[in-house]
Amino acid sequence: MAGRIPESFIDDVLARTDIVELINSRVALKKSGKNYAACCPFHQEKTPSFTVSPSKQFYYCFGCGASGNAVGFLLDYEKQNFVNAVQSLAQSAGLEMPSEDLPAQQNFSPLYEILETAQRYYAHALKHSRHKAKAVNYLKKRGLSGEIAKQFGLGYSPPGWDNLIGALQSKNKNLATALSAGLVIEKSANHYYDRFRERIMFPIRDSRGRIIAFGGRVLGDEKPKYLNSPETPIFRKNEELYGLYESKQLSSKLDRFLIVEGYMDVIALAQNNIHYAVATLGTATSKNHLEKLFRLAPEIIFCFDGDDAGLKAANRAMEICLPCMKDGRQIKFLFLPEGEDPDSMVRKEGKELFEHRIEHGQTLPDYFFSYLSEKVNVNTIDGKARLTTLATPYINMLPTGVIHQLMMTQLAELAGLELETLKRLLDQQQPSKPSHRSPQAKRFAANPGYDEAFSYTDHPSSPSPDFDDYEAHAFTNHPEQATGLSFKTDPARTLTEKTIRLLLLSPAQASDISTPDEMANLDLPCINTLKELIEFLRANNGASTATVLGHWHGTRQGKWLAEIAAKEFLLPNEHAQQEFQDALVQLRKFCINYAIEQQIEVDRINQSKDSSKLKSLLKQKQAFINNN
Repeated sequence: MAGRIPESFIDDVLARTDIVELINSRVALKKSGKNYAACCPFHQEKTPSFTVSPSKQFYYCFGCGASGNAVGFLLDYEKQNFVNAVQSLAQSAGLEMPSEDLPAQQNFSPLYEILETAQRYYAHALKHSRHKAKAVNYLKKRGLSGEIAKQFGLGYSPPGWDNLIGALQSKNKNLATALSAGLVIEKSANHYYDRFRERIMFPIRDSRGRIIAFGGRVLGDEKPKYLNSPETPIFRKNEELYGLYESKQLSSKLDRFLIVEGYMDVIALAQNNIHYAVATLGTATSKNHLEKLFRLAPEIIFCFDGDDAGLKAANRAMEICLPCMKDGRQIKFLFLPEGEDPDSMVRKEGKELFEHRIEHGQTLPDYFFSYLSEKVNVNTIDGKARLTTLATPYINMLPTGVIHQLMMTQLAELAGLELETLKRLLDQQQPSKPSHRSPQAKRFAANPGYDEAFSYTDHPSSPSPDFDDYEAHAFTNHPEQATGLSFKTDPARTLTEKTIRLLLLSPAQASDISTPDEMANLDLPCINTLKELIEFLRANNGASTATVLGHWHGTRQGKWLAEIAAKEFLLPNEHAQQEFQDALVQLRKFCINYAIEQQIEVDRINQSKDSSKLKSLLKQKQAFINNN
C-alpha cells in the first residue's frame, strides 16, 4: 500500500536478520540450552531473565515482560522510530528500502534544534539580561549554587512579550516550528508571543538528554506558580520525569528513586547530594512513570506533604502502584511535616537526617492497611467484615506473587480468620457479584467438569505456575478479561491460550484449517484474537512467530500473544500438531456448550416459546459428540 512499508519487505528483512547476533552486539548473551540468556536491558536485575530464541527469532523477559522481534528490539532499546528500525535492519541485510512505498517520515530535528536554541537563550539571559538580578537573587535565596544551576541548565525568561521571538528570528528560526515546540503562542494568523515570561526556566530532557520541553516558575506569588510546555510531538507528560536524565548521568547504578512534586525539590536535593529525586510534570504519577523507574531501580519512594492534599495524592498513588507491585519491587510513602517540602526539609536537616526519613518511610502494604483501618473499627465483627470488603478489590489489583500472598495473609490476620478460610469465603462470594459471565461460565467456576460429555478435566491445560507472576494476569493488561471471568477458572481463556501457543509454536499448521463453525459466531475477546490469528496465518502462508508478533506489536493483543509465545521456551516441539488438534477439539466443545447456555439465558429473559435455535444447537452438540 502506498505510504507504507510493504509487509512482504518487512518479512524479508526479519528473515535475513539474526536476532541473536543483533542483540548480542548490544547486550552480552550466553548460551542457555537451545536459547540465549542475559540480564534484561530494560530493567535492573541480578539473575538473567531475558531470553532470546534463535529458532523463533523472538526475545522475551520473564521479569518485566519486554518482548518482540528484531524490529521491536530496536524500537525499545535504541528508541528508533519504526521506519528507521526497518531501514537499519535492511541496510545490515544488504536490502534496499522500497523508496516508492516509504511513508512520509516526521522529522523532529527542527523541534529539538529550536528547543536547544531557546535553552541557550534562557541560560544567557540568566547571566546577562538587564533583569537578571531578580532571578539570580531568587535562586540564591533558595540556596542554589551556580554549579547546580549549570548542571540542570537553569535559565531565565525576562519580562516582555517577544524576547524569545526576537532571539529565534535572529537565528533564522521558523516561528511555526517554535509554535509546534510549545515555545510561543499564536495570537492571530502568523502573529505570536512568548509563552514564558519573567520566570526561572527549567529545561526538561528525555532519556537521551535532548531538550523536549520547559517548565517555568514565577519569582513571586503570581499564578500559575509553575507553567509547563504543552504536549507536543516529542513531549508526553505522562511518560517523562524531570531530573531522570540528570540522575542517570551521575550514577550508572541506581538503587532507588524519590518522586517529589516540583523542579526546585529535585534540584535542592541534588545540591545536597541526593541525586535520585525526580518529579512528574504537572500530572499525577502514571503507570508509565513507574515502569520507567522500575526498569532502573527496584525501589520507589513517594514524598508527600503531610496535609490533606498530600494524603489525597498518596491515596491516588497507591491505586496506581498496586498493579505494578511485582515481587522484588518496593514502594514507600514519606510524609513530611505540614508546611514543609523536600526543598525546605533538606536545607534544615541536611542529607543524613533527610535520608533517615526516607529509610523509615511507610511501605505500601503498611500504608494500605493503615489507610483502610482508619475507615472501619477493626475491633468489631462488622468492622472486620467491612475491612475485608474494602481491601479485597485493591489486593486483587496486585500481580500474583509473594506480595499478593503476604497481603492476603495480613488481611486474614486483621479479620481474625485463617488464610484458607478467607480465600474460601471470598471464592464463595464470587458468583453473587455482578458479572457478565454466562450461567455456563459460572458453573465452570464452581465445577470445571460439570458436563460429562464436555469435560475439560481430561485435557488439563491450566497454565504452569511459572507464569502466575506475569503482569499479564492483571485485569488491565488482558482484553479477554473483559468477560468478567477469572484467569484460573475461565476455560475459554485457558483453552484459547493453549491453542494459540501451539499455533505460535508451529504457525504452518494454520494453512490446513479455517475458523471452526462453532467459533465463528462466538464473541469473546480471547476467541476473537484466535480467529484473527488463524485468518492472518492463512493469508500469510509461511509467516514466522516473529512476523506474527510484529503484526500485533504495540497492541494489547500483541502483549498477550508475546506472553503466550514466551511459554514455548519451556516446551518441546514434538507432537505439537497432535496437541494442537486436541486443543482445538476441546475449544470447539466449549464454544458449543457456551452457545447453548447463552441461548437458554436469552430464551429465559425474553420468555420465548420458540425453541428452534436451542434445538438446533443441541442437535449440533450431539453431532459433535458422535463425530469426536
